[in-house]
Amino acid sequence: MHAMQYEATLPADYDMDIVRARVARLGHLLDDWEGLGLKAYLLRERGVHGSPVNQYAPFYLWRTMEGMNSFLWGGGFQRLSDDFGRPAVRQWTGLAYEEGVDADAPARVAVRSSVPVPQGAVLSEAVGDAVREAGRLAAGDGAVCAAAAVDTARWELVHFSLWADVPAEAVGEVFEVLHLSAPQRRSLPRGRQW
Repeated sequence: MHAMQYEATLPADYDMDIVRARVARLGHLLDDWEGLGLKAYLLRERGVHGSPVNQYAPFYLWRTMEGMNSFLWGGGFQRLSDDFGRPAVRQWTGLAYEEGVDADAPARVAVRSSVPVPQGAVLSEAVGDAVREAGRLAAGDGAVCAAAAVDTARWELVHFSLWADVPAEAVGEVFEVLHLSAPQRRSLPRGRQW
């Protein structure tokens, strides 16, 4: 499993209904993308859930590298770059994936949090904690799914979770889910990824 996200930060007065309409028009194009576990079409709106910015920030969990590369180099990503400019694409190596206790509920909210892996930390303990946190998130009321991943260039752990509604203890950035493409979500490997 491989995690990926990019963020298109938009002007403070940008009409976010333009993004909503774009996703309503084009979101279905990845509903059957080979190699894609899931893509959550995410939006943060300035002043909502504490967001300081307007932002379109899709998050992906890829089942295969071929699927991800096909998207990045085969035209899917080009459409976004043409519309919003080419953003930096963050990538993380997957550590864990869990289906949530409400896995069949519609995902309406996403939460992303990240923490650095401190210098001198025992790596097996740090990633073990991240795996356990993914399991804890997935067990929360309203959890649709949860994942943990690591960026070894920045030594940063990321937790990503989808929810039926804003969780009571949302720690991190809260996003509205505009659409969920999940063609191979059920095929994502569960639990620890090594």
